[in-house]
Amino acid sequence: YWLIGAAAALLGFGIVMVASASLHRLADAPFYYVNRHLIAAAIGLVGALVLFQLPLAFWERYGTHLFFFGIVLLVLVLVPGLGRSANGATRWIPVGSFNLQSSEFMKLFAVIYVAGYLVRRQLEVTVSVWGFVKPMILLVGACALIMLQPDFGTTAVLLATALGMLFLGGVPIWQFALLIIGAVTALVGVVIFSPYRLQRVTTFLDPWADVQNSGYQLAQALIAFGRGEWLGVGLGNGIQKQFYLPEAHTDFLMAVIGEEFGLVGTLIVICLFVVIVWRSFRIGAWAERQGRRFASYLAQGFGLWMGLQAFINIGVNVGLLPTKGLTLPLMSYGGNSLIVACLVIALLVRIDYELGQGD
Repeated sequence: YWLIGAAAALLGFGIVMVASASLHRLADAPFYYVNRHLIAAAIGLVGALVLFQLPLAFWERYGTHLFFFGIVLLVLVLVPGLGRSANGATRWIPVGSFNLQSSEFMKLFAVIYVAGYLVRRQLEVTVSVWGFVKPMILLVGACALIMLQPDFGTTAVLLATALGMLFLGGVPIWQFALLIIGAVTALVGVVIFSPYRLQRVTTFLDPWADVQNSGYQLAQALIAFGRGEWLGVGLGNGIQKQFYLPEAHTDFLMAVIGEEFGLVGTLIVICLFVVIVWRSFRIGAWAERQGRRFASYLAQGFGLWMGLQAFINIGVNVGLLPTKGLTLPLMSYGGNSLIVACLVIALLVRIDYELGQGD
């Protein structure tokens, strides 16, 4: 109930904040974003109910199939004439009136695949370098396809989550350290040799140096937090979302929360995410005690993913990290992200349910 309560609170508060941040964006259709957000929430909740009915054995059996299905979706995005582009990125596949973002579902498929792999190859992972390298080859391939979209933020979350799961699965420290060094080196290389990413990194270090151009988003977000002070200016009374802060209803929703509900509001949101991560790892520990290793790795993987994505999004909003373009799970406007987050919560509840049934 702690898990469901925290998720429901974030989902409900997210709907309110998306409305607050977007009603002014389209004068002739003020409820456009709110209606689409509600539709995505409804789809996510229906999908969650469906997934809750499926036993964990189903996901363990078909995890590898789902991973390669995700690879196919990532390839289809890059097919000329099929993938849809916006703001210089090609990340969506039009399906009627819905735009499918394959990278969001790939995160879900990757966690399920790695959890299954750790169960099947437990001994090989702990004693053999090859046992560690094999899943990383596939994961790096998936990340390469995501980077071609390009989507640096999703790549970072997917890789970090997978590495965390492999570490929890028993990968020796020295192998893990070598891969971390390699991954960091590769990411640094990507940043250095990509002018717009290098600009993002240097801008976040000092947004005021170019406040009218590359530092504009972060500067406006920091102003929003500053205006909010302790208790905020009140719901709907924020100024930054109206005239200054771009993407207020998506990537920078936390800045709107900071302005309208102050430090207290932001801390409540952070605490709700902490509850989700805490319950995920408690469920994982419970599964481990019962010998349900797939369930354990799956719950821990979901906890890592939700915690990392929330941390990165909030970190970007407060200037702790470079701009990544990641949504705040369960809250930000973005149909695919919202739907997948609902599915993750459903799977966590299913794990808890099956563990209870096994007692």
